[in-house]
Parts: sequence; C-alpha cells; structure tokens
Amino acid sequence: METTDDAILGGTTDDAILGGRLKILQPSLGHRAGHDAILLAAAAPISTLALELGAGVGTASLALLSRKRASEVTLVEIDGELSELSSQNAIRNGFGNAVRVVRGDVTENLPLQMDAYDLAIMNPPFNDGHALKASPDSLRAQAHVASTSTAERWITRAARHLKTGGCLTIIHRPDATLPILKSMEGRFGAIQMLPVFSKPESAAIRLIVRAIKGRKTPAEMLPGITLNDSNGKPSAAAERILRDGASIFGD
Repeated sequence: METTDDAILGGTTDDAILGGRLKILQPSLGHRAGHDAILLAAAAPISTLALELGAGVGTASLALLSRKRASEVTLVEIDGELSELSSQNAIRNGFGNAVRVVRGDVTENLPLQMDAYDLAIMNPPFNDGHALKASPDSLRAQAHVASTSTAERWITRAARHLKTGGCLTIIHRPDATLPILKSMEGRFGAIQMLPVFSKPESAAIRLIVRAIKGRKTPAEMLPGITLNDSNGKPSAAAERILRDGASIFGD
C-alpha cells in the first residue's frame, strides 16, 4: 500500500492499492485496510452478485470489482464514517453503479434478500476482548475485538443470504479454525483451508477459508502462501497477488 504525498486531509489518507489500480480514502487513525482485504478478494471465485460483511471502507469489494471477480457488490458496515468513505471510494474508482452500501450490524436483521448472493466475503473481528486490551480508538476496537460467538454469528448471516451453491470466503486468524468449522456444520461443505505465512519456516499468521453452501464434500487443507522471503522482501507470490491482482486459488 502506498500513501500519496498529499494524503492526510481532514483525518483521512489517500492510499494506492493493487499496484495503484485502486485509490482508497480511509481514516488516518483507527481501523485501516491492509493486506488482509486484498488477500480476501484474491481468494474469492468469480461471481455475479457478491456480499461483503464488515466492509470497512470497501477495499476488498472494490478489489473484487477491479479484478473483474464480481459484477455487483453489496457492502455491509456498522460504522457511519466508514460507510460514507466506502461510497466515496466506489465512485472515485468508477464503480458507483456496481456498489450498494448498507449501514447495519452483521449480527442483526439486515435489509438484504435471502438466498440471493453468489458470493459472501468477510474479515470478521478476530481479537478476544477478554484476552487482549481493546484499542482506545472505538472504531478500531469495534473492527477487531470479537466475542466467543462472533464467527458463528457472522457465518450464520452469510448462510442466510447466500444461494445454495454460493461460496463463502473468510480470512481470519489460524486459532479460529475450529470455531469456523463448527459454525459451518450442516450449512457448508467443500471447505478449502489455506494458511498464510509472513516468512519461510514461521507459524501461519492468517487462514483463508472457502466453503460452498449446501455441499457435503469433506474439508481439505491446501498448501499455503508466504508473503516475504527470509530477508523480509515480498515474495514473488505476494507480488502477484497484492500488486498484480492474481488469484490465490487459480480460478
């Protein structure tokens, strides 16, 4: 991610994403988009109608549209400032007619059609509020601090709005593997799990999960991707994904 020289204006920065193909306005403080959003978009299959839960400023959804992985995207975000920025980002990147922004809580009723979407993507809050001290910034805390039921509630929401045969794509921490799999029981199958490593011979820092609503096929663990080499320089795979817009799963 690159920040322009005139970036910090009115508490926002103007950041270049996907090798400069996207320009993203986001708060200079608080929750900010990073590699997770681009990895999430790169893991998603091609779809017509997509839904992003907890969309923030819309980075992942706009990356889907930029990479021609979706035709239309509905963004759900609880925070008003981030929702407004996502609308601005859609327009300034030429996707105003392809994006619908819904302000609302993922865990409550939303004005969305049931069984309608081909794809749902999400990067749920992932830090345990009991184990970690929440950020004093309320927006950052809201985006990152989870309860023990967060994964289940978000996956339940996605299941309600996905078509049978639709794909759910998640990026999360590896220690959420069991809650994610348990929450998918009876709802999703054909589960594919792919770990993300920061450097060779290190523990995974993220887990990408894809699953199909209504399938019964067993889960499988796939070879992971490594973002940096042993010297800390971006790997060739990371450059293809984060800058060139390559697909992680090759579909």
